[in-house]
Amino acid sequence: MLTVTTYDWVPPPPRGFVRDLRVRWALEEAKLPYRVATVPFVPFKERGAEHLAHQPFGQVPWLTDGDTTVFESGAILLHIAKKTGTDTSDVIEWVFAALNSVEMPVVPWTIFKFSKLDGEAVSQVDNFLDLRLQRMEPVLAAREWLTGAFTVADILMADVLRIVDRFDGLAKYPACKAYLARATARPAFAKAHGDQLAHFAAGDAKRS
Repeated sequence: MLTVTTYDWVPPPPRGFVRDLRVRWALEEAKLPYRVATVPFVPFKERGAEHLAHQPFGQVPWLTDGDTTVFESGAILLHIAKKTGTDTSDVIEWVFAALNSVEMPVVPWTIFKFSKLDGEAVSQVDNFLDLRLQRMEPVLAAREWLTGAFTVADILMADVLRIVDRFDGLAKYPACKAYLARATARPAFAKAHGDQLAHFAAGDAKRS
């Protein structure tokens, strides 16, 4: 049995976006059985040695597969792809593109949006993200999925684009927005998303 480890609870703003969702989604798509384990949601400085032994940055998720532990969502999804025989070179390159080329500007952009900041640095990040989305737009206008069939590369790219769409950042990019709608309409996403929300809602009950 595969085990996905995530937090026992998070505050409302990140719910539905914690990265164990990517792993849940991939496992649902692959129809691989799994269980969910938890670590406490505590300040970074209080995350203990056992947590750091699995995830040296004190984050989640990680996947336990027998004697193997894998951290970082991209590495975990590639591990799942390998188990299902879908870890082709084009899948791998688009996994790296999602995490490096596209998510790189998305992370600071999202922090600025949550923090409601403005200024020159914010404008530069806006422009950086726009350049990436301008490159993705014709790619996604020309194909249903990145590599032909739906793969872990699409899970990663769609999940990166979800946070952009949360702040209406795809308004100028109809092909990106349509691609995201196709991906999140999949039953495996609905199951993974619903399960994550229910998981953290159960954490509310325990904390109260």
